[in-house]
Amino acid sequence: MAEDSSMEVSQAVSSSGLNSAPHASNSDKSPITVTKAIPPTFDLGNLLCHDPTPLPSNPSDTLLASTARDCAQSLINQLLTTCPITSSPASGVLMTLPPTTFQLPREKPLPKKKEATKWEKFAKKKGIKDKKRGEGKTEYDEEKGEWVPKWGYKGRNKDGEGEWIVEVDAKKERELESEGKGKTIRGEGRRDRVEKNKRNERKQRANERKGRKTGGGG
Repeated sequence: MAEDSSMEVSQAVSSSGLNSAPHASNSDKSPITVTKAIPPTFDLGNLLCHDPTPLPSNPSDTLLASTARDCAQSLINQLLTTCPITSSPASGVLMTLPPTTFQLPREKPLPKKKEATKWEKFAKKKGIKDKKRGEGKTEYDEEKGEWVPKWGYKGRNKDGEGEWIVEVDAKKERELESEGKGKTIRGEGRRDRVEKNKRNERKQRANERKGRKTGGGG
């Protein structure tokens, strides 16, 4: 089996074109321990080794290869002595890398700014500001000590409607009594608010129709 394994390795090296490289003897093997005059820095999350040792202006290929080998060996030594290694039958041997420290440049260009829609252009032109969902629908009630809705069920606009006694305008009360239609100050106030809301809704719809025509024509 040993002869078969060595034969397969020899064939793989020959087929990849590496058999032309000189064979190194055991005495030519580089040491595992790397000593540098200026210690390199590492970003293990990016598998990066930075060697600040300066190189000559025209380095030879041999020097470049030796420097690259030393950096790779230093990186491997740092990984094996720093990062935790786990092993399991399902996943095999795994090494957990720490978070990155070096900010890599972007691979893709920055996304283009999204073009404004017709409504956004119109709103900017008219000075209309969009309200966030739910903004301004509640307010704090000092008497109850809680947040309550401004309108609708249990809204602040209905404060006083449930009171058994309310202050009324005597002149208006006499006018309602003279009409004899069973109207009350409280009910009239509620009807006035309803009519006001309807007028505001009609006005808002008219402004929206006018805005759509203006935007379409521009």
